[in-house]
Amino acid sequence: MHKNKGFSVEEKIRVGIINYLNTRPLLYGLQFPPITEKIELIEDVPAKLAELLINGQIDVGLVPVAITQKLSHYSINGNYCIGAIGDVASVCVFSQVPLEKVEKIYLDYQSRSSVALCRWLIKNHWKITPEIVDARNESYLEEIKGTTAGLVIGDRALQQRPRFEYIYDLAGEWKQATGLPFVFAAWVSTRKLPDAFITEFDKANAYGLAHLDEVIAKIPEGIYDLKKYYSQDLSYTLDEEKRKGLALFLKILSDIS
Repeated sequence: MHKNKGFSVEEKIRVGIINYLNTRPLLYGLQFPPITEKIELIEDVPAKLAELLINGQIDVGLVPVAITQKLSHYSINGNYCIGAIGDVASVCVFSQVPLEKVEKIYLDYQSRSSVALCRWLIKNHWKITPEIVDARNESYLEEIKGTTAGLVIGDRALQQRPRFEYIYDLAGEWKQATGLPFVFAAWVSTRKLPDAFITEFDKANAYGLAHLDEVIAKIPEGIYDLKKYYSQDLSYTLDEEKRKGLALFLKILSDIS
């Protein structure tokens, strides 16, 4: 692990990015020069990317913010993130019955931040006491029925939406509980990235967000209204309000641990 040394000019910076629809606008901008000459892209699910960052196998990752609790030191880079100022649509608890009748909740295995947020909401906002089960694989999706609910994130959550009468959106519930937006993932590194690189990296992120029609054109139709998803449900700018929401969530996490 080489987290403490600087980057050489010729060294490519290893960039980990979540392979969900929600990252496509940011990923799009990273596929054009000049940034492509300076990075190596590695795609995976959030929890796996977090492991890669911890183990020094990537230099910066768009990772669940909860992972920062496991890092002795870290930086949050640039001005973009995966966030929401209200309902996000793709991080939800799905159920066939209202929350107060739920007896068991499965928690998605693909993200630490969403699971931590869900546990906090269960105890402090919804104030319910169901049995909580950490899912291990995709089979838990078949268990969401009757009085058993489930937290599902990412593209799979968008696919679940037509199937359930009760959908509890975690970003919307957080906003209701705290008055603040929520940041699910940010560009986290374990060693300082060059300032010039961060400036260029931000420009690449902004480029993708400015070309949403091109981003959407590359994705098969029918999963969800992606124009709405990218321009209304998701909010990618890591502004002051999102930084406040992020700081509060990280404080909650540190109080729990």
